[in-house]
Amino acid sequence: MTTPLLQTKLYTPPLRPQAVLRPRLIERLNAGLLMRGASVAGGLFFRKLTVVSAPAGFGKTTLLSEWAQALNDARCPVAIAWLSLDEGDNDPTRFLTYVIAALRTVQADVGVAARHLLRSPQPPAAEAILSTLINDIVTVTSGDRQERPCILVVDDYHRITARPVHEALTFLLDHLPPQIHVAIAGRADPPLPLARLRARGQLTELRAADLRFAPDEAAAFLNDVMGLGLSEEGIAALDARTEGWIAGLQMAALSMRGRQDASTFIKAFSGSHRFVLDYLVEEVLDQQSPSTQQFLLQTS
Repeated sequence: MTTPLLQTKLYTPPLRPQAVLRPRLIERLNAGLLMRGASVAGGLFFRKLTVVSAPAGFGKTTLLSEWAQALNDARCPVAIAWLSLDEGDNDPTRFLTYVIAALRTVQADVGVAARHLLRSPQPPAAEAILSTLINDIVTVTSGDRQERPCILVVDDYHRITARPVHEALTFLLDHLPPQIHVAIAGRADPPLPLARLRARGQLTELRAADLRFAPDEAAAFLNDVMGLGLSEEGIAALDARTEGWIAGLQMAALSMRGRQDASTFIKAFSGSHRFVLDYLVEEVLDQQSPSTQQFLLQTS
């Protein structure tokens, strides 16, 4: 019996109503999407890959969700296919099944033959399945009933550790039709041929240094969203203590609500604060393998 697909893995996460918008990063993403001055049959000619790589709590998913909403609000002729990964997607068959399902949310005619191959008792090699999928995409996007070009967002790619999945995604990128762009978000650089793509001008990269809140973004979050009413000096001090780490600013803001001694709290705030520790344990330490946890315990 085939395990049903979890449809919520294919939903673009909604942007929170009070999220701090980041137009400077949206401009970076937009600028990295299209090949300069290139087009295909009067249409769009995409670069291959965007990588958003940073540790936990830097707003990677939120940024890509904002990008998807911005493209939609601008009535840009680009569809967003979203896939959120988990550890179970280290199985190549399952991974490819979800990739096809994500693409079919925006291009319903794509992937029928590839899906049949995956469901056969002994599926062929991943390259054969992907070749069928790629040929299908080319047919759909260049035929009489042209579908909208597409950005395939693959979120939480750090959960993938299986080499066959990395190899399958590399094959897809190497042979990607120009009307498809892949955007990957994760806590570490994916083991893909990034140097080759970078040298060919096919890669856009955003990292922790780019994702940190700038002082004006920190001010908007702390005062406009969290309603703390901090002074410019207090905002600058807290932004410096957290180094623009968004999750750290949020933990600090939650702890400061109702306090009268904001300046004293800011001076004492550090990584040892209970909320920060809880976040790091749940989102970072608990995600490590038992051997890595043991190593960290012994070396700390």
